[in-house]
Amino acid sequence: MRDRISIRINNHTGEVMEAVRQKTALALSLMGEVVEGYAKDDCPVDTGLLRNSLTHGPGKGAPKITSYHADTPKPGRPSSGSYPGSLNGKVDCEYVGSNVEYAQYVEFMDRSHVVGKAHFLRDAGQNHVDELRDVAAAALSSI
Repeated sequence: MRDRISIRINNHTGEVMEAVRQKTALALSLMGEVVEGYAKDDCPVDTGLLRNSLTHGPGKGAPKITSYHADTPKPGRPSSGSYPGSLNGKVDCEYVGSNVEYAQYVEFMDRSHVVGKAHFLRDAGQNHVDELRDVAAAALSSI
């Protein structure tokens, strides 16, 4: 008489996919934090409003900073602001930036600044690709 063998297969695909989603969100958030830090280091500063408004957040949801103010407000210039809300519903990206009205002019202004430099946002990501790769690898390594 033959022995019966019973095989039970458990499907853990959903659990694995959820772990991947969570680790990916963590990796993106950590990368956003790194880029935000470098952008703040290189951001031109007059009142501090632009630098203080720089933040990061997932494509779906709000960033870490939702309100900000200038270090030294000037008469006739805004001295505080707030985040406008979700940008586009994506979940596979991290935004780094500002909603200060003049941010784009400072980013693309190719002139010398007393403090900081033009292209501070672009360079914050592009000049640190190896570090960002390491941050992502560390966050994803425990899947």
